[in-house]
Amino acid sequence: MSIRHVFRPAILVGALLLCASSQLAATETPVPAGVTGALEWRQLGPFRGGWATMAAGVSSRPDTFYIGTAGGGVWKTDDAGRTWHALFDKQPASSIGALALAPSDPNVIYVGSGQVAARYDVGAGNGVYRSTDGGRTWQHMGLDETRHIGRILVDPQHPDTLLVGALGHYFGPNHERGVFRSTDGGKHWQQTLTINDDTGIVDLAADPANPAIVYAAAWQVRNYPWLSYFQPNAGPGSGLYRSSDGGVTWKRIRGHGWPTGTLGRIGIATGRGGRVYAVINAAPNSGNVPHAASKDQGGLYRSDDGGATWQLVSQQGWLENDYFSRLTVDPNDPDRIYSAGQSIRVSSDGGKSWHVFKGAPGGDDYHFVWIDPRNTQRMITASDQGAVITVNGGQSWSSWYNQPTGQFYHLAADNRFPYWVYSGQQDSGTVGIASRGDYGAISFRDWRPVGGDERDYDLPDPADANVVFGSGLGGRVSRWNRQTGVVQNVTPWPVNSYGQRPTDFKYHYTWITPIAFAAKAPYPLYMGAQVLFRSTDQGAHWDVISPELNGKRAGAKNCDGNPTTAEARDCGYGVIYSIAPSPRSNDEIWIGTDDGLIQRTADGGKSWHNVTPKGLRAWDRIDSLDVSAAQAGTAYAAVDGHRQDDFSPHLWRTHDDGASWTDISAGLPKTSFTTVLRADPVRTGLLYAGTDQGVFVSFDDGDHWQSLQRNLPTAWVRDLLVHDNDLIAATQGRAIWVLDDVTPLRQASAAIARAPAHLYTPATTVRVRANENKDTPLPPETPLGKNPPAGAVIDYRLAHAARGPVALEIRDSAGALVRRFSSADKPAELDADRYFAKGWLRPGAPLSAAAGAHRFVWDLRYARPQAIQYGYSISTSWDSDTPVTPEGPMALPGTYQLTLHVDGKSYQAPLKVVMDPRETAVTRADLSAGLAFSQEIGKQLLQVWQNYGQVQAVRKQLTALDDKLAGDAAHATQRASVEALLKQTAPLVSGSGENSMNLRAINDGLTDIATDVEGADRAPTDGQRQVVAASEARYGKANAQWQQIRENDLAKLNQNLRSAGRTAVKVPEPDQIHQEASEESEDMP
Repeated sequence: MSIRHVFRPAILVGALLLCASSQLAATETPVPAGVTGALEWRQLGPFRGGWATMAAGVSSRPDTFYIGTAGGGVWKTDDAGRTWHALFDKQPASSIGALALAPSDPNVIYVGSGQVAARYDVGAGNGVYRSTDGGRTWQHMGLDETRHIGRILVDPQHPDTLLVGALGHYFGPNHERGVFRSTDGGKHWQQTLTINDDTGIVDLAADPANPAIVYAAAWQVRNYPWLSYFQPNAGPGSGLYRSSDGGVTWKRIRGHGWPTGTLGRIGIATGRGGRVYAVINAAPNSGNVPHAASKDQGGLYRSDDGGATWQLVSQQGWLENDYFSRLTVDPNDPDRIYSAGQSIRVSSDGGKSWHVFKGAPGGDDYHFVWIDPRNTQRMITASDQGAVITVNGGQSWSSWYNQPTGQFYHLAADNRFPYWVYSGQQDSGTVGIASRGDYGAISFRDWRPVGGDERDYDLPDPADANVVFGSGLGGRVSRWNRQTGVVQNVTPWPVNSYGQRPTDFKYHYTWITPIAFAAKAPYPLYMGAQVLFRSTDQGAHWDVISPELNGKRAGAKNCDGNPTTAEARDCGYGVIYSIAPSPRSNDEIWIGTDDGLIQRTADGGKSWHNVTPKGLRAWDRIDSLDVSAAQAGTAYAAVDGHRQDDFSPHLWRTHDDGASWTDISAGLPKTSFTTVLRADPVRTGLLYAGTDQGVFVSFDDGDHWQSLQRNLPTAWVRDLLVHDNDLIAATQGRAIWVLDDVTPLRQASAAIARAPAHLYTPATTVRVRANENKDTPLPPETPLGKNPPAGAVIDYRLAHAARGPVALEIRDSAGALVRRFSSADKPAELDADRYFAKGWLRPGAPLSAAAGAHRFVWDLRYARPQAIQYGYSISTSWDSDTPVTPEGPMALPGTYQLTLHVDGKSYQAPLKVVMDPRETAVTRADLSAGLAFSQEIGKQLLQVWQNYGQVQAVRKQLTALDDKLAGDAAHATQRASVEALLKQTAPLVSGSGENSMNLRAINDGLTDIATDVEGADRAPTDGQRQVVAASEARYGKANAQWQQIRENDLAKLNQNLRSAGRTAVKVPEPDQIHQEASEESEDMP
């Protein structure tokens, strides 16, 4: 193998291609903003909690709690953790480091953005936020450059007076760190404690009896671009400070038992009687590095005199942690203290002895414990898996399987229908989740672990959907079998080097171990360390197909010390971070490293070319590479510089295999770094970019960008995947989301935007039912992901509001009308006995005639049959998914013609409907038989409904007439005729049994059969046909009796009534019956 450098002066062909591309971009008009207006993201799930960083409760409202999360914003529960709802989705920050409620007014909430656990991947913030209405609305209060805030203290009596402990930038020096004080709710700030540009405040605590006495824990910490766990998170700036005037002035605590060496992270807590606790990380680090924490200084320290003197009370190893540690003292007992770490431990003797209070194998990693000062049985904890609440002192806890706050990394999907999405969740493991649930929504039934490790890749084998390969910490690769659940370790070199100095191991890895399958058979699997591995037998054997592809150089210095970024690159600390096999050829592979290089091979790894864009710095991490399937030579790169304290976007494009590159970041927010860039496989030049603030789209190959955020909550979008017609997003803190059917993006143009109206050509629609559940529906409190639309997604755009109703016609291939919709349609008033809450109902979704982009879903059904009485399906889920039954019969697979009528003009588009690929046994003859049978039932139902409406209308008039004639002896003969008619018509509206002529009973039997027939893609059964035939016979008898009554006895009565000068009894015509029948309805939905 050889490795060569491609010189940056582009070859002539590359220059010509670039020039042509630039000229094309200059002449095309960008698609204007607004074409995305009808698109909505839906949350897939899973509802498994992610990292919660901070928590608080409201003593006066025992069921109310709040949490801050590492990447999912702020959440609130009003039912002690049974359900949670997001409060922060629209704010421009999603990582939360601090959260505090004003003790004197719990509606006043302060949030400090940016978590303070200095691990590899950390979400940053932009200062402080304030709410005065319990989190319904927020105001940004500044301190933008603090970036990571560790703690906020609010004065117990004055909700506008507060202290903010800011850690500052993780990846570089800055001044805006330390303690900040405000006395006007954050409108103005005073920086009252400044240590140096490398040291900030990670924790604050106030004396519960005298809040003017405050303690501040300072931490000197720096994260490096590489996985630097072997390097110290310590320095001479770390220490403890005390203020006796509410944080106006500060004095550093020294001596008198306080450790004298170099310290790391410090967690502090206060209790009654001047008690102060401090847990100090000072474990020695390996290697000859400066600022290593002093040996034997770490542990739990206690002061009983307000910080004047200290004693070391415990050095149990689990107490201290190099990047997270918190303490909480029981508000009523200063000797009872809780330590949040890998588990929650509690001491009842002032920290001398401890026992596990809460924890599980694997380590939940707890970050905070809040205890209600009024009732210490009420507690909430924040952990890697979310937040849980106890109201009985820890005997039982609420669930974290109701918080969609997981931090997800990389995405993959299989080719099943419905397809499944695979990803790794930080601190919780892996997920395979269905993109559509069979039971109307995506629930706990529709996802499962798939064998890999947290946060890495999980890839279904293209040759065998029952096998999923996952990567993990320290270069681990696993093979999971869906049928057996067995997980096999197939790591190329099973020596775990995770978090260790790279120079000490043969192969080394960073936070992420990338794996990728080739696009073509036999689908070799690739895995990245500092070299590229390849396996062609599902991991049984691996070959190294590259030299070291990082920036390693001979003669590097300081490799075993604390190197600079340049030295670390020369030492070979860098690894492969992204792998992009070409969709065109298995011989073409692109890789990106975390130390800022892009390498390419066109011969299966025999030779490699450095094709890094000019201007990339050492340790600009190549987060993603995407090789175009449609354009030879075209590739895209997302470069992330935030680990070098550069939060600006960096996106690159090449059209000549990397010989030259164009920076295509212009137009993206200048303070939002980029982590993924994907090219749409259908429309050339359609690009999707993910940043730490959301999603963006370009229609012109990256020359211009616009937001694609829509309803997606603010979150770091770690990966994007285009699968079929959908765009999938993995977020760091808000789980996995899907933008269903990006057809409008693929067809959008400036010409469409200028047109008075436009009907997009819909994507091929799979004929699938919305919900197959036949069991009791899940309770409303059960968290559910949303299903994609069940039916044909029809997008259209109106430049201006229509002057009249907008109509949509759907015709089959023979031109027969299947369905017609209008913006003038009113919700149908159906007689259905609703015995449940309205929240279960499926709302109507009429066409819109307003200006803008619109999305309408045709459920692939003909019009609902007319019936006397309707029912509700048990196939439902909470929040608008309960259909009235029977529904109309489903249309057959085939091609349909759509026609949109707007202001006298018509716009047409074809629609293709295909069969559910899982239905392999059904034939078109079966489907045609089912449709014909359903339509036959519909005709019967219409006749029954018409007769029933006529009979009821006549009986209503007869009853009123009978009341008028009562007691009038002169009209006794007429009254007798009226009563005889009421008796004659009674069997048509009452009675039961299979021989009954009760039209309502006949209706009910037919609607039951119609619902059953439409419940499956099968030909009608003999039993169904026989029952319908019997119902038809019963209706024939009932109709004959009704016609005899009309033509004889009723006609005679009317003749007598007219002779007596009275109004005759009217039999309504069919078009008058709906109003009459509606008056009989008792409970309209």
